[in-house]
Amino acid sequence: MQRKLRRLYRIELTQAKRCYHQGLWSQAFGHLERAHVLGQRFLVAHYVTHWWMLKCGWRLGSVKEVLGQLLRLLAVLPGFLTGWVPLGNTGGANVSAIKPMPLPDDIKALLPAQPIRRDVTIRLLVLVCVLLFVLLIR
Repeated sequence: MQRKLRRLYRIELTQAKRCYHQGLWSQAFGHLERAHVLGQRFLVAHYVTHWWMLKCGWRLGSVKEVLGQLLRLLAVLPGFLTGWVPLGNTGGANVSAIKPMPLPDDIKALLPAQPIRRDVTIRLLVLVCVLLFVLLIR
């Protein structure tokens, strides 16, 4: 993750956690939506964001959000491996998980520089190597 992208992601996640611990769950969710847009191409950041969205959904008493986040948590790894990332998607259960959305202007300049095809090729090669290794040691 680029330094500036990582910095913005961490700022949004920190703000989300601060709001969450103050009981401001809707505000926390807003920060998490921005964090999702920033971090959805990166496995750990994507997973962490959905985890916190799940926690906010629970606190808000939203069954739809909790179920939506549970499904999205299951989809994080396959999405990461295949590069299936709907650019700009805010990650909440109020939008389709496969719907691309417009990027905020301050984020737009950062994301095109991220080479997703190269990353997916590397991920798939690593996965094939791990699977071959597992098969060979059996």
